[in-house]
Amino acid sequence: MRMRPTLSWIPDEDLPSATTDLRPVVEALRAGGVLVLSGAGISTESGIPDYRGEGGTLSRHTPMTYQEFVADPQARRRYWARSHLGWRSFGRARPNAGHRAVAAFERHGLLSGLITQNVDGLHQAAGSRSVVELHGSLARVVCLSCGAVVSRRELARRLEQANAGFNPVAAGINPDGDADLTDEQVGDFRVVSCARCGGVLKPDVVFFGEAVPQHRVERCRALVREATSLLVLGSSLTVMSGLRFVRQAAQEGKQVLIVNRDVTRGDRYAAARIALPLGTALTTVAGLLGIPGDEAPPHRAAGVPAQAGGTPAE
Repeated sequence: MRMRPTLSWIPDEDLPSATTDLRPVVEALRAGGVLVLSGAGISTESGIPDYRGEGGTLSRHTPMTYQEFVADPQARRRYWARSHLGWRSFGRARPNAGHRAVAAFERHGLLSGLITQNVDGLHQAAGSRSVVELHGSLARVVCLSCGAVVSRRELARRLEQANAGFNPVAAGINPDGDADLTDEQVGDFRVVSCARCGGVLKPDVVFFGEAVPQHRVERCRALVREATSLLVLGSSLTVMSGLRFVRQAAQEGKQVLIVNRDVTRGDRYAAARIALPLGTALTTVAGLLGIPGDEAPPHRAAGVPAQAGGTPAE
């Protein structure tokens, strides 16, 4: 049975009104020790849609669940056909002004860490170095049998060889890199197995219905404990994987600030929610802190590994 992911939540209390005042964010960053928690909203300006914002893809698309992927060979065929096509566009995405501003905050010593719920690699592509990828990365593929990890580029090469001429026109691309294809377009797409043991390959991301690895959760909890404040960027905080860190910060007396245009499930824990577009907001904050907006390093595409010392924390 395919489980429907959490689409929305209904507030059971009056939440504080949003503001456009960026001064709390500037003051928190100026004080230092800020832990950033980012969500899909920070990547929308790079052309990657989000799940739950205005026009979010969950209104038309149910992501693959872990249970379905593992149990159903036909579901895996459908997933890899759609994901293979989506990777061609997804892998070409470039970091936007929001990603570059976060990287600049880190270079200037204002952040204690960065947790991202995104699987697109755009924070690293913008130059961020201390990144915990809460939900994994589409740039890696793991074998469910032997645990071997290979690059998505290597898998893409093998899939190209196994499916010469596969080039349907997708209706759209989803936040997980999944292209919208019909069953007819998927056709008899050939899935490849692990080159080492012949096992089932899965992108190294946390699917809906799958738990975040406990060691990663504990790493994030430690980052919250070590931080002086938590800054949430572009997340509705609808699911518990991110919301738990907001709750932890609030319970520990840490200031929580949220920059998100829409209401979030974490608003009740926040000192303020700033309802502004992230690229504009973070560029403005950088300017108020005296950080040049053009100092970011050259862009890399999503999924392109950082240089030595710039690999993800997990």
